[in-house]
Amino acid sequence: MSPGTGALGVAVIGYAFMGRAHSHAWRNVSAFFDVPAIEQRVLVGRHAQDVAEAAAKHGWAESATDWREVIARDYVHIVDICAPGWMHAEIAVAALEAGKHVLVEKPLANTLAEAERMAEAARAARGRGVASMVGFTYRRVPALAYAKQLIAAGRLGTVREVRASYLQDWLADEEAPMTWRLRKETAGSGALGDIASHAVDQVQYLLNDTVTEASGRLHTFVGRRPGPDGPEDVTVDDAAWATLSLASGAVASVEVSRVATGRKNSLRIEVYGSGGALAFDLERPGELEFLDATAPAEEQGFRRIVVTEPSHPYMGAWWPQGHMIGWEHAFTHQARDFLLAIRDGNAPSPSFEDGLQVQRVLAAIEESAAAKSATVHVG
Repeated sequence: MSPGTGALGVAVIGYAFMGRAHSHAWRNVSAFFDVPAIEQRVLVGRHAQDVAEAAAKHGWAESATDWREVIARDYVHIVDICAPGWMHAEIAVAALEAGKHVLVEKPLANTLAEAERMAEAARAARGRGVASMVGFTYRRVPALAYAKQLIAAGRLGTVREVRASYLQDWLADEEAPMTWRLRKETAGSGALGDIASHAVDQVQYLLNDTVTEASGRLHTFVGRRPGPDGPEDVTVDDAAWATLSLASGAVASVEVSRVATGRKNSLRIEVYGSGGALAFDLERPGELEFLDATAPAEEQGFRRIVVTEPSHPYMGAWWPQGHMIGWEHAFTHQARDFLLAIRDGNAPSPSFEDGLQVQRVLAAIEESAAAKSATVHVG
């Protein structure tokens, strides 16, 4: 704890898109939830002036450019990793070995070997009372958390099929410029790791199940894009498709794309069971569609549930019924859950082992795609 305050000192590594989202969460979590006291101590980034400006804007006490030096500071107790995937393993392992609680953005790593190394470091650290969690933030969207409750309560009967798609269009324009997300050496993969990781995690999370086999295909629609020094080859996938078999006998289809014209951030999940069905779309995050197939046939039909009741997951902390919350609130819920796990000595979820399992599924999809969509055993 920080001297004189008893607060947990937080350092966030990365100040761009995810760094901003996580900063918003750390700034607001104590205002809405009863959690251990925290202090926003350090925001870390490579460019001193830019990270200093971001730190001042988002409520951090100071900024720094050397993450190794930051994790050695006594008053830093939580290290939140929002840096690109190629940096996850090195930072997370070093932080865990230094006795810091670690939250790392998804996917856990760029490669299966890195993810295995991180999971082993997390297991060793857990024995010393050090917590770790991977940021599959959509588990904390109230409508999806409520969907999991409905499935667990048996309201869908035996789940048979899941359809999960995550469609975006920020690369639909062929002139969209190169970024680190389009280079295999920095991103690991394209839509597969970036957004299929979310879809795969949701399939396993909602069903409390495990993918055992995968068949997949990857495709790059735009092979060259404008780079800082001229046209540059895109070395990752634009889109991915997969069929997944689960231990329970359920089957899931997954489709992800970053070139799906007109789809801005559509994570759509449909779950079909013997006794009911449900559907969700992240572009309407406060709504869940639910069908009760046990009702008389003349009464059946999908009904729209507005997930804003105080009894819905997380919603009691926010506004009166009918008042929607947004995408960013799931990060606040994530910070809340991580802090409560640290306080209570519980293992946070999703664990690094959960992240490793998703990584195994992604690796199987990639292996299948390279073998002309052959079925590949996971794990």
